[in-house]
Order: sequence, then structure tokens, then C-alpha cells
Amino acid sequence: MEIFLYGVRGSIPSPLSNEEYREKVISILRLVAKSEGKAFSSPEEWFDGLPEPLNYVVGGNTTCVRIIGSSGVELVVDLGTGARVLGEDLVRGVFGQGKGEASVFFTHTHWDHIHGIPFFKPMYIPGNKFTFYSPLEDLPERLKYQQEPRFFPIHFDHFGSERNFHRLQKGEILEIGGIKVEWLALKHPGGSIAYKFTENGKSFIFATDAEYNGEDFPLIQEQKPFFKGADLLVLDAQYTLDESFQKFDWGHTAYTMAVNCASSWEVKKLALTHHEPAYSDEILAIILDDARTHAENLGAKDLSIVLAREGMKFKLV
Repeated sequence: MEIFLYGVRGSIPSPLSNEEYREKVISILRLVAKSEGKAFSSPEEWFDGLPEPLNYVVGGNTTCVRIIGSSGVELVVDLGTGARVLGEDLVRGVFGQGKGEASVFFTHTHWDHIHGIPFFKPMYIPGNKFTFYSPLEDLPERLKYQQEPRFFPIHFDHFGSERNFHRLQKGEILEIGGIKVEWLALKHPGGSIAYKFTENGKSFIFATDAEYNGEDFPLIQEQKPFFKGADLLVLDAQYTLDESFQKFDWGHTAYTMAVNCASSWEVKKLALTHHEPAYSDEILAIILDDARTHAENLGAKDLSIVLAREGMKFKLV
């Protein structure tokens, strides 16, 4: 099972600003001047060795995840603005020929998780088939409402592809192309869903737009059977601890609490996601560093922590 991250930003798209770009380039040029020519003799290798976050951008697209099973089955979680880039990748293959099939799981329908749909090219191509999964009874109406003529020139019903809806029932477990799919309701205004994908004994859990705070330790323990031992957990970590106090009940988690959850659930790898749109790559790099220090202080020495970034790929075998 392979997992690809196409959008990791929370709430609203946040492209790299000119100021941030300038700061990155100037910092790199200063290191070039100190490299004694190594930056020119082997530029690719030298660039890859730059200190974080100079050798990457976190990305400004909102939530979208692609999962490819060992059978080749295609699954997608959420269609935020990262879906535009995913669509460009998909149409280079069978989706461009109108022969693609994919299962799309929606965590919920807040804008940042659905506003990439109108720009998702495979949806326009006749012959492609999509099945949308959610516990929401009115998911079709919600997606159509977003593309009413008042808001977008192409209505949802005018896509060329075939689109079907599957309403998830409480406790329902699916198997799609050899991947077992389970789901769990999360605490978030309007509701949100965590999805667990398991193949060949390896599990990936995607749990964005979830709020865990100091009052939720009983809930964290209650949910442990679902999360326990996940090989990869991509978890909401939008806030600092101070922000989580200021934005209580806004539906997101402080990165320190995300680490607490992952440690309690005995997760192997934690990827912090749904990044605050106001945060630069530099601030997010500091947050990652703090999260790792917090894990060490907890004694969670076996917990690996990374910052979710656009273009990031994980392989669970």
C-alpha cells in the first residue's frame, strides 16, 4: 500500500508568499557562498543536504490523499485543492482514457475538503467511475450545492464521469481491492470521520479535523482500539498549545496533544497535518522540532514524527 499526500494545509489554501520565497533563496545563496564550490560540482546532492526547511516547501493546498493498493486499486481521501494536482497525475494514465475507477472517502464537507472537486479533471471525462463514501445521508445534495450556478459555472450533475454514492452505516467495514476500510466518528463541529486502511497487516489511519484537548483523555483511551499500533497515522495538529486554549471547540488539535495521542495509541509513525494557513515553513519546522522534543520527554522513543508535506510518499509493506 502506497500513500501520497497532495494537500496538507488546513482551512484555506495558502501559497508560498514572495517574502517567504525571497527569504528561502537568500538563505540558500548564503550557504552556496560557504560551500567552497560543492554547490556547483554536485548541485542536486548539495541541495538535498540543505537544512530543513530550505530543501522543501510544505505546500499550500488543502487536504487530499491518494492510496494505491498492491492490486492497483485507487482510493482517495477528501478533495481539497490538492485534488487538482492529483487529477493532473491521474489523467496521465487510464483516467485520461476514461477507463479509471476510484473510491473517494470524505472526512466531512467543510470547504477545505471539497473545494477541489470542480477542478478535478478525471471527473469531467466520460467512462471514469467514482464511488463516494460517507456516513452523511445528504452528501449528494451538499456536493451539488457547492456547484450551483451562483457559485460555479459547471454543475455537479454535468460531469462526464459516472458517480455513485455509498452511505456508510455504523460499524460497517469495507473491503476494496484487498484493502480493509474502517471508520470512526471524530469530535469536530459538524462532525468528521477518521478512516483506517489495512492491507497485508499494515495500517494507515487518516484523522484530520479532530479536536483532542486536556479534557479528552477518557475519549483518547476509548478510541485506542481503533488507532492502536497504526504503522502510519496522519493526524490533525493545526494549533500550538496556546492556540488550542484560545480556539477551544474550533475542532482542531495542538501538536503536543497529537503527540500525546500517538504515544498513547502506540503508533509507529506520526505525520502532523492540517497545518495552520498563517504558518510559514520555518514556523512549521520549529513545531516539528518541538513535537519531537515533546515525544522524547514523554519517553516515546519509538515514535517517529514527520511533518506532512505535499508530494510526500509513504510505502507500507
